[in-house]
Amino acid sequence: MMAKRKFNKIKLFAMIVLAGLFIAGIYTIYLDFTIRERFEGKRFALPARVYARPLEIYPGLKLKPAELNAELALLGYRQTAKADEPGTYRWRGRDLDLTTRRFVFGDGAQPSASCVVRFADSQIVALTDRFTESNLDLVRLDPALIGGIYPGENEDRVLVKLDEVPQSVVEALIAVEDRRFYQHHGIDPRGIARALFMTLSGKSVQGGSTLTQQLIKNFYLTSERTMRRKLTEMVMAVLLEMHYSKEEILETYLNEVYLGQDCNRAIHGFGLASAYFFDKPLPHIGLSEGALLVGMLKGPAYYSPRKHPKRAMERRNLVLAQMVDAGFISEQRYRDFRANPLGVVDRPPRGTSPYPAFVDLVHRQLQRDYRDEDLRSEGLQIFTTLDPRVQRIAEKSLQDRLARLEKARGIGSGTLQGAAVVTANQNAEVLACVGGRDPRFEGFNRVLDARRPVGSLIKPAVFLTALQHPTRYTLATLLDDSPLTLKQPGAEDWMPQNYDKRFHGNVPLRDALMHSYNVATARLGLALGVDSVMANVRRLGLDREVPAYASGLLGVNALSPLEVAQIYQSIASGGFRTPLRAIREVLTAEGDTLQRYPLNVERPLCIRGRLRGYTTACLLT
Repeated sequence: MMAKRKFNKIKLFAMIVLAGLFIAGIYTIYLDFTIRERFEGKRFALPARVYARPLEIYPGLKLKPAELNAELALLGYRQTAKADEPGTYRWRGRDLDLTTRRFVFGDGAQPSASCVVRFADSQIVALTDRFTESNLDLVRLDPALIGGIYPGENEDRVLVKLDEVPQSVVEALIAVEDRRFYQHHGIDPRGIARALFMTLSGKSVQGGSTLTQQLIKNFYLTSERTMRRKLTEMVMAVLLEMHYSKEEILETYLNEVYLGQDCNRAIHGFGLASAYFFDKPLPHIGLSEGALLVGMLKGPAYYSPRKHPKRAMERRNLVLAQMVDAGFISEQRYRDFRANPLGVVDRPPRGTSPYPAFVDLVHRQLQRDYRDEDLRSEGLQIFTTLDPRVQRIAEKSLQDRLARLEKARGIGSGTLQGAAVVTANQNAEVLACVGGRDPRFEGFNRVLDARRPVGSLIKPAVFLTALQHPTRYTLATLLDDSPLTLKQPGAEDWMPQNYDKRFHGNVPLRDALMHSYNVATARLGLALGVDSVMANVRRLGLDREVPAYASGLLGVNALSPLEVAQIYQSIASGGFRTPLRAIREVLTAEGDTLQRYPLNVERPLCIRGRLRGYTTACLLT
């Protein structure tokens, strides 16, 4: 009997072991599938990058030296003694030596160009090649990066290939994080034993994780600290090394790691970190700069070189010392490089947009043609119509106007809010977009979302409707500007007043518009039919229905500044309805043209005459 019980216990134990092995096998197959699916697919969600229009320089262009300086500052160009590297310039009196950057546009790759720009009387009078001294017809600067459309976690990165990474960065990483990286198979028993010994002896607390394990933790798992998660991490690390080379693992690690925060944008990968901290492409950084980035992996916030330069310096020098200990650099090189400054630029290249209202407009227009998921993950390159020069003027004009209104009304500074949008009448491009008094504020976008009664801005639609009937109305037709009382069932009587509180009798149609007489306009609109006037407002470009109330003839209906700009765009372009556009073209991450946004024109109304220059719609609240 006892032998039988013993046999049953052994049998039960064997069954439990077999069941455990079966479950472990199934779980391992699941982990293997998870690893291969992610690693062989699209590993990273790349944000869409949004660019302003590229500035084109040519003889005859009206451009002040200060305006070009502002453009170069926005682009991050540096003033140097020779200006012989891409992205540099120097002034020699009224002449500018300039070396542009290489850039891939929709019409192909544009190489770096070195030229001399000569100014006189606030315009460019000559453009020549610096080396051949031959005349140039045109030089196109690379466009300014004005923002991005980021993934849900607001991660941003610039992907780099392993052969683009300086060897010193790889050596620093190996020396500090995983010296047996090229010897182990995902987990390092010696490293784990060493870390356990150091921790138990009280000398220091060490983790013992390999680079492969760190990648698994960042790439696939949560940051919870449990034995189950650690075991899963170790199994996945071994599986990852079974399928992929050390080079593939290292390249993915270098692109994945978190290295800092730029407002609400997370800086991931050494490629973007190099640009963010040093304003340099990763292949161009030196040994001490690479050591700083590697040192920051332990705590990007704690060792931030901008907020805590002393800590960052100590950590960088520790990395350099580890490189000596690992045999990657000599004692002499260590002493030379530890004396170097951090080399971090004071002003990081912009990631969060300096023009949030415009980027918001671009995002909404893109959503008509693209899924939001693709905009946030496919690395699209969005070339827009924003003109930074016009944008600066619009921002200053709005702020100055608000300040004057507050002073005139005797109210506190900063009380009023406003918005502005500027378009070019010849091609319906949106040149500037200011969403509020603080143009950098990323909240409520008044250009798109603040709908307010538009008042007299609606009156041209009333008079255009009249001029569609040339047998009844001309510019000289007399209109009645005497008191008007409109009785409306179920509502109070409507008695419009003029701004000057006076009535003017019979006035020519032209004068009624020129002086913005409310009563004459209301009488005219009622005679034409409110429905007819509102139908023409739609034909001029308003994309939604508005109530056909009599008071709508004097602008009681609420529109946004962008909607008003669309209506006036049709008037300014000689009656051609041209939908406003903020995008010129969209390229893939590889530089292939995905879509162009050409000018789309239809003729809604017969309007004599043509306005030149810009169409502007403003909102004050």
